[in-house]
Amino acid sequence: MAMVKEIMGQRMVEAFCSDVSRCSSQPNRFCIKRQKTVSILPTFSELKTMLQLPAPYSQPPFIKLDESSKRDLALNPMSVTITGTITIKNSDITDHKEMMAMMLQHFGTFKNALHERGIIVLQLVSTEIDPRTMEPKLSNPVELEWLKCYKVGAERSTYKVEFEIDSDFGFPVAITVTNKYDKEIFLEGFSIEGVVDIACNSWIQPEKVHPEERVFFSNKAYLPCHTPAGLKKLRKEELKQLRGNGKGVRRGCERVYDYDVYNDLGNPDKGQEHVRPILGTRDYPCPRRCRTGRPHATTDEKYESPINSSVESYVPRDEAFEGVRKEALDVEKLKGATRNLIPFIRTCITKCGNFKQLSDVQQIYKRKHVDKMKPENVTTTKWPLPMNMMSKIQNDVEEYFKFDTPRIINGGNCCCIKDEELGRQALAGINPLSIKRLETFPPVSDLDPSIYGAQKSALKEEHIISHLDGMPVQQAMAEKKLFMLDYHDAYLPFLNGINAREDRKAYATRTILYLTRLGTLKPIAIELSLPESKQVLTPPLDATSHWLWQIAKAHVCSNDAGVHQLVHHWLRTHACMEPFIIAAHRQLSAMHPVFKLLKPHLKHTLQINALAREALINEGGIIETDFSSGKYSTEIISAAYKDWWRFDMEALPADLIRRGLAEPDPTHPHGLRLLIEDYPYANDGLLIWFALENLVRTYVNYYYSDRIMVRSDSELQSWYSEVTNVGHADHANASWWPTLSTPSDLTSILTTLIWVASVQHSAVNFGQYPLGGYVPMRSPHMKKLLPKEDDLEYKEFLEDPEGYLLSCLPNMFETTKFLAVVNILSQHSPDEEYMGQRKDLSDWTGDPEIIKAFYEFSMDIKRIEKEIDKRNKDTTRRNRCGAGIPPYELLVASSAPGVTGRGVPNSISI
Repeated sequence: MAMVKEIMGQRMVEAFCSDVSRCSSQPNRFCIKRQKTVSILPTFSELKTMLQLPAPYSQPPFIKLDESSKRDLALNPMSVTITGTITIKNSDITDHKEMMAMMLQHFGTFKNALHERGIIVLQLVSTEIDPRTMEPKLSNPVELEWLKCYKVGAERSTYKVEFEIDSDFGFPVAITVTNKYDKEIFLEGFSIEGVVDIACNSWIQPEKVHPEERVFFSNKAYLPCHTPAGLKKLRKEELKQLRGNGKGVRRGCERVYDYDVYNDLGNPDKGQEHVRPILGTRDYPCPRRCRTGRPHATTDEKYESPINSSVESYVPRDEAFEGVRKEALDVEKLKGATRNLIPFIRTCITKCGNFKQLSDVQQIYKRKHVDKMKPENVTTTKWPLPMNMMSKIQNDVEEYFKFDTPRIINGGNCCCIKDEELGRQALAGINPLSIKRLETFPPVSDLDPSIYGAQKSALKEEHIISHLDGMPVQQAMAEKKLFMLDYHDAYLPFLNGINAREDRKAYATRTILYLTRLGTLKPIAIELSLPESKQVLTPPLDATSHWLWQIAKAHVCSNDAGVHQLVHHWLRTHACMEPFIIAAHRQLSAMHPVFKLLKPHLKHTLQINALAREALINEGGIIETDFSSGKYSTEIISAAYKDWWRFDMEALPADLIRRGLAEPDPTHPHGLRLLIEDYPYANDGLLIWFALENLVRTYVNYYYSDRIMVRSDSELQSWYSEVTNVGHADHANASWWPTLSTPSDLTSILTTLIWVASVQHSAVNFGQYPLGGYVPMRSPHMKKLLPKEDDLEYKEFLEDPEGYLLSCLPNMFETTKFLAVVNILSQHSPDEEYMGQRKDLSDWTGDPEIIKAFYEFSMDIKRIEKEIDKRNKDTTRRNRCGAGIPPYELLVASSAPGVTGRGVPNSISI
């Protein structure tokens, strides 16, 4: 308004004053409380168009007022009414007494008491500083009695709010909110049409719980140096609240982001056998987690007390699962428990529950086509209809308790993985991140020989020479035909402890694979290592060696399943992303353009990680009980983080080059050549990587024109410094951390973060049930080593080799429990947001270049989906197309809810 007066002059502004009654019928316009005039004052949207304000709002070429007009304006400021709209989500009001009170209110029998508890106080914040106090300029507070107009049963309610401001208030760009209601309220958003949109989407705690005002900023992005004067102090105070003071027990209603070590995975109060190493120490490096501040364990103050029925795991309030996401997760948990019921009873009755034959395994899965059960002789049956109905009911009940048939066995059931399938899954399965090129033969261990001795491989040239199409080993390596799955160093340090258990047996395996002329991989040698011995198996020549080869492959797949879950899934995506998320909330304002870019990629990860610490990676959790690694799981995670993880190698091109799967080549698209042409994860992933990199580059260059802007951005530099020095403190001095000095540096870092949180996580997560839900082909643990001729079990092996192999696998209850978990982990929520989708594009309404970049990225993703579909139908691509081979769809961005084997959500949300 002050700008209009500067342009038009005082007298012209007065001519715009309209009738109060006319303004009240148009609530989104200024309402000037003066005498009736003939003109209608323009809306804020019209004013912005007239003034053509750049970002941030700078001063237009004003028409200067004379001194007399300025004195008149100072002595007679006008009072202006602005009408805004606020939206509150109603779904959390479920208390029966509360509902009854509101119903009584609607009938006019309940008045003041409820209204006093249903008030929220709002104030607009200007772009300008109040010259009298040098504080942010605020409107007069407005009290909204939101329950007064509450609609019972409605999902959300929208209210009109009128603010009285001075005519020289400036543009509103934020709002403060105080909740005087006695329960938390979910505020979805606030807007003044054409002027300001504020996406809140946050829980507002009662004033008696959190007396500090909440501030929500407009959707417009501001670098710190461009922040309007009226917001600078509030911007800093908001970040200060989010950091907390690092003390005390965090409560579920809070929204404090802080760091801690993993001292909550064991439970020393239950005894020494329940103690686990604290991760995030000198001996056991690890990324930091979100601090909860729960009380210490009684017997050891270094540990945090575990979660129990009376103590929930803290995550900042806005990170918690809500609505359909929480409901969908609860439904799947119930289904999993139900499906485990019958196997649990059978296991208890038989005291064993082992699979005796392959048909026992098949019984836990639903038939693809439910048979219509009919009596054999309907004509002679006295009660055909009831019998038919009873059979159908019995059939339906039995099917309900079974699991869906995994996509991986659509080509037929078998009790072991075939050679070609083992090689194919290394490229197109749920762990395409372990395969690497063999560059030294025999392979060399990186373990410390002073601790583990000289780990010389037992592999020799005679083991593989006959499988190399006439080439010597050195030539095959030179022609880049030999590859390896190497789990030797990951498992060997822990084998004595693992194998001490009666029901767990494991090797540290190495598998050599040969790249055939068809572009497929075939295993040609498997090395099985124990601390005291090593043996090598090669493709079989007779019946006995055939079954020994099958058991060896089962051990390879079990190693693969553990490294996939612990290293590539949990460590590289969930755990290593958590410090970046915590630091983003602590150091980057909600107005910061980098925070706005990253925001959809940060959602839900802290919640799912908290649940994992509670039930998956903790002492006695799913990982320990289901995988060979057992209680050494956390140590395997820490060892991989210490010796192998590097942020600069998490970018897809860098990862492929590091593993020897790709080479720089300027003659190929994007300057990269794959050494295995039909490598579905890499083929599809590179399409997404470069589309994503192009989006991020455009975005970064829009806000940062040169290196000076990057270096001088205090929030950005604080974020990255905190990640490297606090969130990843155990690698704080590593030389491999990328620098953050130029727009190109920032583009690389942000592209990698978004890639890990979305595409890479999807590649290793959402295929867990469809591609890994058949235990005979991918067992999470093994119970027996290879039988030896002097073993008592060798005769049993010779008489029934299939039965012996099945006895090496988890029993029925262990299997169904495992399947229930990976089924949940493979689920897409009904409210998921996928790669290429953005629900917050209004943040860049005034930035058409950014809108265009997001649109073009969305179109790129759609084109990539079509290209992937085309590739899956190309019969020359034998790793993704063929008889019984499932198409590779894990990097198809879109998906329906549920277990689909496809879909790339924007964040690590499960």
